[in-house]
Amino acid sequence: MKGIRLIPDDTKIPFMRYSRYGYLVSGILCAASILLFALVGLNMGVDFKGGTVITIRTAEPANLDNLRTTINGLGLGAAELQEFGSPNDVLIRIGTQEGGDEAQQAAVNTIKEALGTGVDYRSVEVVGPKVSGELAQQGILAVVIALFLVLVYIWFRFEWQFALGAIASLMHDVTLTIGLFCLLGLEFNLSIIAAILTIIGYSLNDTVVIYDRIREFLRKYKSMPFADLMDFSINSVLPRTLMTSVSVLLALLALYIWGGEVIAGFTFTMIWGVIVGTYSSYFIATPILLLLGTPRDAQKAAAEAKAQAAARP
Repeated sequence: MKGIRLIPDDTKIPFMRYSRYGYLVSGILCAASILLFALVGLNMGVDFKGGTVITIRTAEPANLDNLRTTINGLGLGAAELQEFGSPNDVLIRIGTQEGGDEAQQAAVNTIKEALGTGVDYRSVEVVGPKVSGELAQQGILAVVIALFLVLVYIWFRFEWQFALGAIASLMHDVTLTIGLFCLLGLEFNLSIIAAILTIIGYSLNDTVVIYDRIREFLRKYKSMPFADLMDFSINSVLPRTLMTSVSVLLALLALYIWGGEVIAGFTFTMIWGVIVGTYSSYFIATPILLLLGTPRDAQKAAAEAKAQAAARP
């Protein structure tokens, strides 16, 4: 098994020495993500902005220009068409129609009449503006509640310093994921919210593995400098965490390549999330502990102050 070992067991990588560069890179990327969100925004899917999505299959390879001309001439607003997998599969997206659900359904019937009988309708998804607004609120609420529960869980299991480090790491992951979607213009829908919640769980698991080792070594090596102890802790679990990440990435890559268009957005988000989640566990969550200190540091400072006070004449 030594021949296929990804990481040796006795690594001595000085993560805390490189953490300043991690702060710099992450700060720039997070600022760029926030700027992209403010200026460009997300390409909201039908789940969040309402409208109709129709997936069709044609007998021959579809001519998108002819289909686009036909549908845009129906008076339903600007339509978006794209290939959905094979050249015979087409995804048609139209905006919300005035008049509620009945108008949306009438628009679907109008498109079906215009395209004729030589088209196989694979799926029709209609989301009204009221429903899309509720879904957007619930999606945001789900992410906020997940972050809050993580804060409470880590606070009770460890200390408040650990909780702040974990939350900073998770917010970093979510911010960079949203920034990537703004940059690439990918569709942001409910499946992406599910992927973000999954990323939060995965990144938290990676962080807790390191935090557990830090807490164990804090009790075992009471005189070791805190920065050295954190480097020692990360290096001791590095083979385990990296092998877990690589195993998950291999499975996700297989799903992304052969899983089809339906789950492509979810798996792409998960691939990105595993990469940034692993990075943030090493260079965000753990180095923040060095800035905030631990109860052991506070006890040391109190003991030193007490000793100095006792030594004064």
